[in-house]
Amino acid sequence: MRKPTTAKHAKLHSHVVDFAALGTAVSHALTLPALNEVYICLGTTIKVAGSQEAFRAVDFDAVLAVARAGMARGATKIGVVSAMGASARSGVFYSRVKGEMEEAISKLGYASVSIARPSFLAGDREALNQNARPSEKIALTAMNIFSTLIPKNYQAVQASDVAASLLRQVRKGVVGQTVLLSGQLQG
Repeated sequence: MRKPTTAKHAKLHSHVVDFAALGTAVSHALTLPALNEVYICLGTTIKVAGSQEAFRAVDFDAVLAVARAGMARGATKIGVVSAMGASARSGVFYSRVKGEMEEAISKLGYASVSIARPSFLAGDREALNQNARPSEKIALTAMNIFSTLIPKNYQAVQASDVAASLLRQVRKGVVGQTVLLSGQLQG
């Protein structure tokens, strides 16, 4: 994670990693205990990252580094948050990087790979120390008003619902790759 969490649990251990230094993410994993499952919900935006290269460093390189580190510590199941429209063949840079990340994770050798592809993520950004995005509030309001007209896979989904769905899917341990589309992630 990028900063310490206040959550407490006997099996939860926070490891703060500077994802800008990918070597740190990999070498830091050597101090982790043995793992069964890996969950990766790491991502940014091109605007926040500042460039396509910086975006790729987080959404591809850092995600892969964490996935490799988890496998090195014995994990056989992985859950990753990607994005709706992810495709390694996309003409859209964001979607292409997400698709390339999915393909790379799938080739690492995990017995069970679960990929969540949410559409528009809804949640309390301020609680995550992220800036509020006024345009998101407008879009969410519009989506709520017209929700009966919008197909489930295109509706906003709460970040907490994505996390809960991904947790359930990974715990099932289905062999191979499973992709959960936004409609399947709805609470």
